[in-house]
Amino acid sequence: MYRFTEDCLTGIAQIDKEHETLFELINNMMDLLQNELLQDKYHQVRDALDTLKEYADTHFANEEAYMAAINDPELTIQKKQHIAFREKINIMDFSSIDELESQHNTLEELLRYLTRWLYQHILSSDIIIGKMPPIEEWHQKQNPCIFTEKYRIGIPLIDGEHETLFEIIGEANQLVKEELLHDKYDEIINILEKLKNYTNEHFRDEEEYMESINYPGLEAQKMAHKAFVTKLEEIDLEQMDQNQQVYLEELMEFLFGWLSNHILKSDKLIAEYGVLS
Repeated sequence: MYRFTEDCLTGIAQIDKEHETLFELINNMMDLLQNELLQDKYHQVRDALDTLKEYADTHFANEEAYMAAINDPELTIQKKQHIAFREKINIMDFSSIDELESQHNTLEELLRYLTRWLYQHILSSDIIIGKMPPIEEWHQKQNPCIFTEKYRIGIPLIDGEHETLFEIIGEANQLVKEELLHDKYDEIINILEKLKNYTNEHFRDEEEYMESINYPGLEAQKMAHKAFVTKLEEIDLEQMDQNQQVYLEELMEFLFGWLSNHILKSDKLIAEYGVLS
């Protein structure tokens, strides 16, 4: 059973409800697949998959319409991710699979993919829908990546590492404002490498701390961390090189949007639990 946790909440009622329904549909498919008493469960699972595909299409359309209405800068990226999800499901062909064991294994593989994708997509992309200011407002700020008091959670080690992450993203902001520097590729690569290395170090430290206090939200945090790291690892360097300025702006907005939102919505709960326990 896959749980729709508070970490997955975007704060947008319709989107949150549709995400919860997607989890329910996946769980229904898992229940059918594991039910040994059903005579024709694979036919029923495939029917359930068709229902999931239809609902996912409806959800994606609603989500994209909402993002378009608020001029969310992440809309283009979201559309690409939604297309990738559809393509993955569509290439799974069960009609040519005769053996029940092969059907079972293929369906289990698909369910694992769907669940992993949904968690990562929500925790790395959907969670920042509507959280970023318009690009014009972003540019008006000299340095929007300032680690202010509102981001402190009260755990010195974690606060210090969060502040360093803000500083690294701030370096990306400085690159955006370097109007005289036309080829920023090498600088971008250096910042990304620094960010990847330090992010991995920070997540390890944060997860070790959560383990030390038996934090109940550890698994959800690990999934969120993995989703963010995956996002960094999947950056298209070729696309970035072709349109450096636009790509850098979008990347910086995502990085700061995700990190600030994750601190305020998830990491703050770690400190609150530590005080209560």
